[in-house]
Amino acid sequence: MNLHRLLLPVAGLVLSAGAMRADITLLLEEPFGTFGGMTPTGHAAIYLSRICAATPLSLRRCREGEQGVVISRYHRIAGYDWIAIPIVPYLYAVERMDQVPQEVDEQYVVSLREDYRRRYLEDIVPDAGDGNAPPGDWIQLVGAAYDRTTYAFSITTTQGQDDQFIQVFNARPNEKQFNLLFHNCADFVRQAINFYYPRAIHRSFSADVGIMTPKQAAKCLVRYGKRHPGLRLSSFTIAQVPGKVPRSRPVRGVLESLLKSKRYILPLAPLAVLHPIFCGSLVLAWAEEGHFDPRRIAGAADSANEPDVAARGLHLNVSSTAQPAN
Repeated sequence: MNLHRLLLPVAGLVLSAGAMRADITLLLEEPFGTFGGMTPTGHAAIYLSRICAATPLSLRRCREGEQGVVISRYHRIAGYDWIAIPIVPYLYAVERMDQVPQEVDEQYVVSLREDYRRRYLEDIVPDAGDGNAPPGDWIQLVGAAYDRTTYAFSITTTQGQDDQFIQVFNARPNEKQFNLLFHNCADFVRQAINFYYPRAIHRSFSADVGIMTPKQAAKCLVRYGKRHPGLRLSSFTIAQVPGKVPRSRPVRGVLESLLKSKRYILPLAPLAVLHPIFCGSLVLAWAEEGHFDPRRIAGAADSANEPDVAARGLHLNVSSTAQPAN
């Protein structure tokens, strides 16, 4: 895939930070690796185009030319609940769009992340005892687009909403709250979006047995945006960077994962036969999740009908815009 074409949606995303319009964007990220194979619910984060990081642990209004920040809940990163990373490093572990590599292998990704950590994140991710990069979940802070494809769903915000968000989040204790079942990354996204638009995001007991999932959050936001056209809902895909890094997998809900995974469906088949209520729940989950396909709604990143938006200032001689969510 041509690098310019790969970066078209990102150009549209970061350019919104310099425009009069500002957005809150839900980033629905596909699962990858061994853990992603066992729990294919993926990851969720929010991108705020008018808010920037004063530090990785505090927020402020963006200055002219700045491109906004990604915030998410993490597990086992220096005891903090959330960490803020500028959008371009979050996706590519570099500072500018013209530095994004056309393709990568695993060792190159390691070196990009380590270089960024040493320059900007050593206070919260210090060296290991041997002086090398520490193991752990900190790698999720930068270079997300090397590991997985991301689906972005955006709605508009006001200056007043953004200023209040900054004030409240800077005042709250930033202490670890992560719990896979009740305080996960999708719960953080739910709380953040509901701060702007109360009750926009909610759990699903039929599809996810009450566990908040990234896919459920995205599904709720799309529905909310369609009911409130003034919020200008839009969506697009940020493709995984080509190369020798393993490809990410489709994102799924809780019961959808059971239905579509051979690891789980074979042991559960007798239970579904013997317990009609459990069987009915699986059927309902299959029907619900089947109607929400982020790959179809956000659109393929290399689609021939990908819209255009000016990419001035991003060192790209191309243009692109985000498309309305279907």
